[in-house]
Parts: sequence; structure tokens; C-alpha cells
Amino acid sequence: MTRSSAISRLLSGLRRVPHDYSRPTAIFPDLSVDKLAADLRLQEKGMGRGQDNEPAPDSLTLDDVEAIIVERVETEKRSAHALYCDQLQTYAERMTGLDFEGRFNDIRQASPEAVSEFHAEVTKGRDKLFGLRRRIQETERDRDDFKADHKLKRSARVTTPVAKAVKIGVLFVLAAMEIVVNGIFLSKGSEEGLLGGAALALSFALINIFASFFLAFILIRQLNHRALLRKLGGILGLLIYVCFALALNLVLAHYREASGVVTEDIGVAVIARFKAAPFDLKDVNSFIFFCGGFFFSLLAMADGIIFRDPYPGYEAVERACIDAHDAYAKSRSDLIDELKDIRDDASEAMREAARDLNIRRGEYDSILQGRVRLSAAFVDFQAQLERTAQALLSIYREANRRARSAPEPARFNQTYPFTPIPATVDAPSETARDDLRKAIAKSQDILTEQVGAVHKAFATAIDAYRQIDDMIVEKDYGTRGAAA
Repeated sequence: MTRSSAISRLLSGLRRVPHDYSRPTAIFPDLSVDKLAADLRLQEKGMGRGQDNEPAPDSLTLDDVEAIIVERVETEKRSAHALYCDQLQTYAERMTGLDFEGRFNDIRQASPEAVSEFHAEVTKGRDKLFGLRRRIQETERDRDDFKADHKLKRSARVTTPVAKAVKIGVLFVLAAMEIVVNGIFLSKGSEEGLLGGAALALSFALINIFASFFLAFILIRQLNHRALLRKLGGILGLLIYVCFALALNLVLAHYREASGVVTEDIGVAVIARFKAAPFDLKDVNSFIFFCGGFFFSLLAMADGIIFRDPYPGYEAVERACIDAHDAYAKSRSDLIDELKDIRDDASEAMREAARDLNIRRGEYDSILQGRVRLSAAFVDFQAQLERTAQALLSIYREANRRARSAPEPARFNQTYPFTPIPATVDAPSETARDDLRKAIAKSQDILTEQVGAVHKAFATAIDAYRQIDDMIVEKDYGTRGAAA
């Protein structure tokens, strides 16, 4: 079943993953003073320059080695700040991806639309059932008019598919039995014996059985009709059947007797015997053969009469009535199942949307906390940079002091004036978080309300369909499953 547009819009938001980022385990590097000192060869350079009494005792600015230390620390600070800004941008993208306003708008618009679409489906179903209800009334009126016109008091005997298959099977069983009987009796005088009479047995058996069946089904049943002309047609059909069945089976009996004495033009001889003395059968087996064939013909004729309701046309109008009732019942069941699917899809979509808001709120809190942790880590890293700068300068100056013979510069006792870059993220506003929680709670209330509206609409639809049932006057429309 195709989802409604409103339900699809609610579900489409669930497929947009808020973010695809993993939380970094270590944003800023952990600096090692000993490794940096070794990389910069501070001990070696400090002793070398100290032996040369450099920098001069009256030096007021950083020498080359100190400038390298400071530049290294400042480079680390700028790199950390760039990484800090990148991480803030990532958090901003994640925050944008949450798109709370978009989700709120979807919920405010799509949820009521889903209920409206459900009502539209209910209306279409009612219209369809009304049409089918009118069809039932029309077929019942036709059936009642037919019964009144033909003065019928009984209900129609409607042949079920199983009963019809049984009757057709009986017809073929009769044909098969007569083929065997004909083959046995007509094998007399045949050089091929049983096989020699097979073709002739098959032809006469099929003609005897199926001609009797169709004469009864088409003509003889007209005897039950109230119209005089159709009754006369039925009488004519009965006379035709009696003449046909007697003539065919007598010809077969004469053929059996003639096949034993006539070797040429047996067909001409049989017709001559039949015209001269049709009932003059010399052999008792021929008489039995005639009676057997006529009996099979009577059974086929009876099968034709009861194949459908004995009164011509009665079963057809009753079948139309039954089909109209069945079509109505099936359509009503299908419509209810379809409404159940729509109800379940809409309810599940709204529940998923409510759960999705909780997930997004958790992600929102995680982003805010992550930004605070990031800013704290950036501040801590700069404090570490300051300590690292002072430690590296101390290593260099201490080595320089030990190697000097002249006094050290007075600035060796001064610390490096490290200037940290301020963090730009403040702690999250509790007011903003409370406003978001209220907006989420309001949207979830809308979803809960609309879920209840969908269920209420479903119950109303079922009642409406039952009202259509009450408008249909139930009448006796035949015995379904009765084997005529």
C-alpha cells in the first residue's frame, strides 16, 4: 500500500541522521617538555652560549634560542586555536543538522494532514460501499420481481463450483462407462476385437451422453417455465430427446446384430433393418445393450436438468444477487484492512517522530556539553603551553648560567609574558534549553493528540460502515452451497 504524503513527510525526517561525527578522544596534543628540549637541543645551546657569555649581561631582548622557544610555543597556540575553531564549526554544523524548527513545522503540518488524509480514505470507502449497496438493492429487486412474475415461492437452488464440478465429473464418468460397454458389445465380429470397436464405441458414447445432456439443459428444462411458448419448447425438446435416445440406441443394437452376419456395407444394412423392424431384436444381448445405452442417456438427461436450478433463469438472477452481496462484503473487508494499515502507519510514524525528537534533544544536549568541554580543553591547553614555555626557557637559561663566567642578564629571572587566546563559547543558557524542551514537549503532545485522532477516526469509520450495513435490508437470497 502506498504511503500518504503526510506520513511520508513524517518518516522522511527520521532518515536524516542528525550527524555522522565521532567524538574525538584527544582534541589537543599533549606536549612533552623533555622531548621539546631535546629536539631544540636547549642544554647544548645553553652551555655553548654560556661559555661565550652570551647573551650579554645587559641584554634586554630575547636571544635567538629564546626566540625559537617562544616561536615554537606561539605556533602551537595558533595551531590549537585553528583546531578549536574547526571543532566549533563542526558542532555548529551538527546543531544546524538537528533542524528543530523544520521538524516542528513538519509535525505541526503533517500530523493533522495525516488525519485529514485518513478521513479522505474513509469518505472514498463510504462512496464505494454506497455504490455496492445500491447494486445489492437492484439485484434483490430483480430477484424479487422475477419470483413475483413467475409465481415462485421457493428460494433458488444455486449450484456451487464444487457441485458443478461433481456434475461435470458424473457426465464424463457416464461417457467413460458407456465407451467401455459399447466397446465390449460392439467387438462382436470385429477382427481387432475390443480395440476394433473402440473408435465406434467412443463416437456413439459421446453422442449419446452429451447430446442427451444438452437437450435436457437447453430444451427439456423449459417444461418448468410458466410461459406457454417455452413450455411447448420443452415438450418439443422432450419428444426430440425420446426419439433421439431410442433411435440411437436401437441403431447401435441393430449394428451389433448385423456386425456378426454382414461383412460389406454394414451401415446400409443396419439402416435397412432399423427401418423395416426397429424393435425386432433377435439377440437378448442386443436388447441388454439397447437398455444399457438408453439408461446412460437417461442419466445424462437427468444431469442436464439438475445442472442448474430447474426453473430457467432463476439461478442467474439469484447468482447476481449473491455476487453483489459477496462483492460488498469483500470490499468492506478490504476497506477496513486498508484503513487499519493507514491507521497503523500513521500511528507508527507519529510515535517514531516523537522518539526522534527525544533523540535530537539528547544530541542537542550532547553538542552543548561538547562545546563547553572543548572550550575548557582549549583553556587548559593554553595553560599547559604557558607552563611549557616557562619550563623550556628555564632549561636553556639554567644551562647558560652554569657555563657563564660573566653575570647573567637580569631578564633571566623574568617569566615569559604568555598571552592566551580567549575561548569564545559561553555556558549554555538554561532559558534556551528550557524553551527547547517546552517546544519539544508541545510537538510531542501534538503527535499524541493526532495518534488519538487517527484511532478515533478509525472507530468512526467502522461505525459508518456498519450504518451502511443497517441500511441494507437483508433478505433470503438463496441457499449458498446447496447442491441442486
